[in-house]
Parts: sequence; C-alpha cells; structure tokens
Amino acid sequence: MPRHIVFLRAVNVGGRWIKMQRLREVLADNGFDEVETHIQSGNVRVTSTMRSAAKVAASLEKLLEGEFGFAIPCIVRSPQQLRAVADHADALADPLDGATLRRYVTFFRDPPPAERAAELAEWDVAGERLHPNGSELHWWLGKSSHEAKVSNAVLERGGLVATTRDLKVVRTLVDKWS
Repeated sequence: MPRHIVFLRAVNVGGRWIKMQRLREVLADNGFDEVETHIQSGNVRVTSTMRSAAKVAASLEKLLEGEFGFAIPCIVRSPQQLRAVADHADALADPLDGATLRRYVTFFRDPPPAERAAELAEWDVAGERLHPNGSELHWWLGKSSHEAKVSNAVLERGGLVATTRDLKVVRTLVDKWS
C-alpha cells in the first residue's frame, strides 16, 4: 500500500487544538493504516489504498473537519518526495554567509505560479532569504522567526495553501519515514 506523509496546516496553534492520539484513532478507524504522528504540530504518516496525493488530502480534510469541527488543510508528500526535499536543502549554499540561525521548508499544496515564485526568490529582507523549488520553499533566517517579515501568511498571499516546518523536523521525518 502506498505511504503518504501528511502535513496538517495550522493545528495546535491559535485555539485549533487536536490531540495526536485522537488523530491516530480517527485515521485508523476510517481506513488509514500504519498511522504514526511526530510531535504535536501535525506531521502524520499513513498508508492507504488511495494512490493520489490529492485524493488522500481531500479524504483527510473531510474526515478531520467532521471530527474536529474546523477545516484542516492537508498537504501530502510521498516518502521519496520528502527525501528529495531534504536532499535539495542539504545541497543549497547558505545565502546569509554563515549567519543563518534557523532553516525552514514551506510545503505548498500546489506550486506557486511562476510570477509568485520569482517574487519570493527576490525576497531581500535583512537576515532573511528564500529559495523556491517547485512545491516547496526553503528559507534561511538570521534572526528569530518572531522577528522575521516572512511568515506563512505572507507566503500564502494570492490564495496559496502552505504549511512550514523546521528543516530539522523535515530531516527527522525523512530518517523516520523514508
């Protein structure tokens, strides 16, 4: 059965709380197998007879909204895709010349349009750099994320759906689930 890695957008922040144990139970009771979560920020691995990432996302979104009472966008990647994201991140040079404190990866549901990707590639705020790569965006911060101008709200302008993870979490998920 195909394995899917699912990133739940905006859970366990701002009053949108779900317990990972309950999430695992709901998924297991509704046709998903080998359900596993990592930390409380909505990282989930499942197997399913569904092969299409879009079908898995749509099924999960309907199921989770019914169970938890609010919309939870789901962004799905295969283990191979996640490994490729981490490998790409590792191959990128530090555009902050060693001043990077944190690295993140934003996962978009769909690739940003070329014009939006070009805008993001040109992001030039002190201590912040962005590198779009298809359906992902790599970022470097030389400051706290709370001080940064870049945020998920900024990245989702124009109707994009995205969620962001620390690169350390992405690497951990690759080690665990790929």
